[in-house]
Amino acid sequence: MPNLTDDRWRQSHLGRSLGHALRRFDARVLQLMARSEQAPLALSNLAARDQVGAAHIHITRHLPLTGARLTELAAWAGMTKQSMGHLVDQCEAWGLVTREPDPLDARARRIAFTPLGLDWLAAFQAAVAQAEAEFRAAVGPEVATVVALGLEIYGSGA
Repeated sequence: MPNLTDDRWRQSHLGRSLGHALRRFDARVLQLMARSEQAPLALSNLAARDQVGAAHIHITRHLPLTGARLTELAAWAGMTKQSMGHLVDQCEAWGLVTREPDPLDARARRIAFTPLGLDWLAAFQAAVAQAEAEFRAAVGPEVATVVALGLEIYGSGA
């Protein structure tokens, strides 16, 4: 039976550390996006005013260049279809994505990046590269390599 009188484990387990690290990484990426000269000005202004959040990163992180259906995008991001639909609506209003007819199913729509969205994606790529470089500098190249390999193996379910 677990010792419930000592709950320090709740503050120090691996899942909590992973969550903190992910939030810190995403916050840094958004901070870099807010100052990016590569990001479209209106979108970097939204990021600077905290209008773009970690949830919007799900679209940037998961939407393939070839586009995807809403249900696919939601599944890849680990979100409900309804929640992803709200994010897509917002990103569509900002000009990041568009809904197009699906060539394989006339009833379905595909979400795809707009040219502005591709500019945002390029700025996101640069921000992620910088945040990763900062992580490597903070923990050292050996630790960064071990962490990256460990997360890749763990995330693959192996």
